[in-house]
Amino acid sequence: MTSSDIPPTGRPAGVTPRMADTRLLQRPLLTLACLAILALVTWLVYATGLSGGFVFDDYPNIVDNALVQPEHASPSELVAAALSSPSSELKRPLSSLTFAANFLVGGLDAAPMKATNVVIHLLNGFLLFFVARRLLTRTWATSLPAIDMVAAALALGWLMLPINLTAVLYVVQRMESLANLFVLLGLLGYLRGRDRMLDGQGSLIATLWPPLVCTAMGVLAKETAVMLPLYALLVEIVVYRFARRDATGVDRRLLAFHGLVLVLPLVGGLAWLLPAVLQPKSWLTRDFTLETRLLSEARILVDYIGWTITPTPSALSFYHDEFVASQGLFEPITTALSALVLLALAGIAVALRHRRPLTSLGIAWYLGCHALTGTILPLELIYEHRNYFASIGVLLVIADTLRRWPRVPGALCAALLLAWWTGLTALTAYAWNDSLRLAQELARRGPDSPRAQYELGRAYIIHSHYDTSSPYTAQVYPPLERAASLPGSSILPEQAMIFMNSRIDRPVKGAWWTSIETKLRARPLSVQDESSLDALSRCLADQACHFDTAALHEAFKAGLDHPAPTARFLAIYASFASNSLHDDRLALDLQKRVVAISPNEPAYRVSLARMAIARHDAPLAKAQLAALNALNIGGRLDSDIASLEASLARSTSTRP
Repeated sequence: MTSSDIPPTGRPAGVTPRMADTRLLQRPLLTLACLAILALVTWLVYATGLSGGFVFDDYPNIVDNALVQPEHASPSELVAAALSSPSSELKRPLSSLTFAANFLVGGLDAAPMKATNVVIHLLNGFLLFFVARRLLTRTWATSLPAIDMVAAALALGWLMLPINLTAVLYVVQRMESLANLFVLLGLLGYLRGRDRMLDGQGSLIATLWPPLVCTAMGVLAKETAVMLPLYALLVEIVVYRFARRDATGVDRRLLAFHGLVLVLPLVGGLAWLLPAVLQPKSWLTRDFTLETRLLSEARILVDYIGWTITPTPSALSFYHDEFVASQGLFEPITTALSALVLLALAGIAVALRHRRPLTSLGIAWYLGCHALTGTILPLELIYEHRNYFASIGVLLVIADTLRRWPRVPGALCAALLLAWWTGLTALTAYAWNDSLRLAQELARRGPDSPRAQYELGRAYIIHSHYDTSSPYTAQVYPPLERAASLPGSSILPEQAMIFMNSRIDRPVKGAWWTSIETKLRARPLSVQDESSLDALSRCLADQACHFDTAALHEAFKAGLDHPAPTARFLAIYASFASNSLHDDRLALDLQKRVVAISPNEPAYRVSLARMAIARHDAPLAKAQLAALNALNIGGRLDSDIASLEASLARSTSTRP
């Protein structure tokens, strides 16, 4: 197709979206057949991975989060569940509510939760089919049956992409897939509205409300949905070009809309984020800085493209903590080369926006998707699920490229890619069907990943049932020792070995405590370090573990040596001081610091109130109750407040 094929409205000669809509109403069987194939293949491939358990961030968000495990579907419990996520300050309430719904129906069982994720993924595939069909109808001069086949193949390819598997079988990443359900729904509404406007059948309001509403809904699932207005703007720039129906110029109403919903929020967001991002303390818990993150992401974004098109088991290893951040533009040299690749892609997108709009849009969507998670925010460097929407852009480029090949080679290449993706996804899904098999597979894929090796040792601990006669007991230590020795390792491996030996009455090696203290003094604590200290502290308090309390206290003091400790770490330390050290003064001082750092976290104020009541400090307790009443949205804290008030009343009445 040449530039002459596309009039100023961006519409190819011959077929119109209105014709496609009419055909859908007149002949729905072809559409239903396409959707049935997508559903059948997706379910067959992913069904083999439903029986496995929870992994990694599933624990703080679901397994160890009692608030998303309500006893009843009462308003107060549902509000508490909605606002319970530790993953974000915005709490992602819609995602948390779906976890709570799963729990109410099936309990704490990963299989129904994974099945729900598969359904969401499939619904996204359906939406992508309709989005792709509209884009192809608008940008390709070809027949409707051909457009339907390509749209179905593109949707099936995306559903089968191995890089998207973690957004499906990794339960907590429902947050990503659910957010993108609204993104795709909003895009489809925008495309339909613009097509109808150009055909004289639609209004501006009908075009603009879907992306607005869907952005608001999607952000309740995960913040990545905030990118929907950008995706819609890129569609407008590349495909529709702000065209009016009469093709006499640009529609200034659309220019104003995109300026209001994208440019102004972007400026406001940067004004809010930059002061915090530019402060060194924002990066204390990371082993990279803002500069090294930006340099590293250039390499990572190029890697993502390879992992999407030609994935391998070693590339898609789930854990990527062995990645070494770039220290300069030429350290390593691939940093500069990757930056050049990304600049070239951006240039290609601009150069081809008239002649090959689908390729231009695909590149723009890919780069635009990573503008949030691949730039200035102090997030972890690599996660495969960040490509859930970005991979659509890659597939648009592949489809547009293969269309220009001779028919037989193009079809053969597409079939081979689809077979490769489907096969690798099926094999990986099978590994996810069993927790031990998954841990073994990921350890093979990531031999230098501390997390992968730790998770293998942890899986052996679980399967040993703390039985010295179990064949798994001897297998616990090699992967944990390896994990502990790898660069960048947290104290999780040492914690696991201390935990294991303490539970089976074996000596706890002093070298493990020394390693913990050395690591904690060398760098600020990571989330994994905090979780390790919490696990050891709880085990000691529950009298399930028996080890030297003083050794754990030294570990806490090592963590406290760093400036600006997190509220979570101080809360864990306060609990340890109260339950194991029996030092109420230290515990109270620590908990006061916790509340000062995170005044809007109810759990911290509840703990401080309990400590104050135990010390007969009525003014402090009443201050916490007042603050809790202010935070009591939807009655979510009614039970805690009632319990504290009763305890305070008893304390006041019995005090000498």
